[in-house]
Amino acid sequence: MGRAYQNRKDSMAKTSDAKARTYSKYGREIYVIAKSGGLDPAGNLSLRSVIDRAKKDQVPTHVIDKAIEKAKGGAGENFELARYEGYGPGNCMVIIDCLTDNPSRTFNDVRLCFTKTKTKIGTQGSVSHMFDHLTILRFSGQDEEEVLDILLTADVDVVDIENENEILTVFAPHTESFKAKQALSQAFGEIDYEVDEIQFIAQNTTALTGDDVEVFDTFIDMLDDLDDVQSVYHNLV
Repeated sequence: MGRAYQNRKDSMAKTSDAKARTYSKYGREIYVIAKSGGLDPAGNLSLRSVIDRAKKDQVPTHVIDKAIEKAKGGAGENFELARYEGYGPGNCMVIIDCLTDNPSRTFNDVRLCFTKTKTKIGTQGSVSHMFDHLTILRFSGQDEEEVLDILLTADVDVVDIENENEILTVFAPHTESFKAKQALSQAFGEIDYEVDEIQFIAQNTTALTGDDVEVFDTFIDMLDDLDDVQSVYHNLV
């Protein structure tokens, strides 16, 4: 599971080389989480998580601070999550998460990406049932058996734990994120997570061949150009 996950992460990273768009996406996510859950990262673990991810992706501090400052007043845009599903090039399965203040506009923009690549947007649930919605925590410095025991004792529904070169990757249902991190912090103190994310992980993967490879790259580039798109998940290796 972990290697396939990392392959997909690497694939997506190659399509996200525009710094301005990356900063904008993180700024929007930080703003939404801070506005809804509180401005203090110490008390808003979701905010702390996204700030940590932003820093790992080299988002400047002023971008982070500006987004939090914007959330202080409680006014401004009201973004909501919009999730779209469908079949991309080579009939691969795709889930697209957006933050939008205009769902109709965002739907039309996303649908156009499918239409222009002669692929098909689906209805809600059309492909998501073929993915696991998981919390992924990756960190080093701890014993695998001890970590598993701590999580199970805390009644965390662990899906899997991988150990690769003494770096542990814990997979758990997305609803268990807070409970898992709380159990680990109580046992080990502050943990520097290499990965602390909630992702859709495909239950089965496939590979593209021929012209579909280039069409998929075009499809992802088009989605990446949309300001409202935050994350794209697929079942390709």
